[in-house]
Amino acid sequence: MQTKNQGCLICGEELSYSIQNTNHKCEICGQIFKSNVQCKNHHFVCDKCHQANAISLIEKYCLNTKSKNPVFIANEIMQYSKVNLHGPEHHFLVPAALFTAYANASSEKINLKAKLNIIKERAKSVLGGFCGFHGACGAAIGSGIFFSVLTQCTPLSEKEWKLSNLLTADALKNIAEKGGPRCCKRDTFTAILTTVKFLKINLNISLENHTPICSFYKKNKECKTTNCDYFPKIS
Repeated sequence: MQTKNQGCLICGEELSYSIQNTNHKCEICGQIFKSNVQCKNHHFVCDKCHQANAISLIEKYCLNTKSKNPVFIANEIMQYSKVNLHGPEHHFLVPAALFTAYANASSEKINLKAKLNIIKERAKSVLGGFCGFHGACGAAIGSGIFFSVLTQCTPLSEKEWKLSNLLTADALKNIAEKGGPRCCKRDTFTAILTTVKFLKINLNISLENHTPICSFYKKNKECKTTNCDYFPKIS
C-alpha cells in the first residue's frame, strides 16, 4: 500500500482526536484497536503500522553512520519520506540518534546493534499521542530511555535513577515551554539539545551538536513559524 507521510497515512487528511477511546480497524494490518485518533474520512492506522518502515530505516542509518552529532543524525533521518511528519517513530529516533552519536564518539567498544534493540523495545511502550493524552512528550521520554540505557539504570538504581528522571524532566520542561501544538521535529531537536547539555554537566561527556534550521515547516499546518527557535531566520 502506498501511504502518505503526513496527516492520515491513507488519504493525507487531517487527523481528529477525541477524549473517548473507541474500537477502530487498522487500514493496513486489519486488526482492531481501541483508539481516540482517526482522520476526517474515518481511516485509522495503528502505531505499529504507522512507524514500521521508519523504525527499520532508523536502525539501518544508525548502524552505518560515523557521525558524532545526534542533531545531525536525527535531522538526516527525518529527511527520508518513510519518516512521517508526526508519529511515534520519533520516540525511538531521539534515543537512537543520541546513543549512536555517543557510540561513535566513545573510545569504548560498544555493541551498538544490541543497544539499539534495547532502546527500540523500550520506545515501543511510548504510544502515539503521548504528549497530548498523557502530558509527557515521547521525545522527552526518549531522552530518559537513552540515559537509562547509557548508565544501565534500573528501578533499584540510586544516582542513575535520579539523573535519568532529572533529564526527562528537563527535556519535558524545555519542550513544554515552547508551547503547543505538538511538533515532532521541534520536540525531537529540543530533547536532543537538552540531553547534550545534561550529559556535559552531569557526566562530563561532550557530544558534537548545533542548533538546527528546520526544513519541515512548509509541511506542518500547525507550524509556529517565527515563534519556533528552529524556524529559518528571514533577513
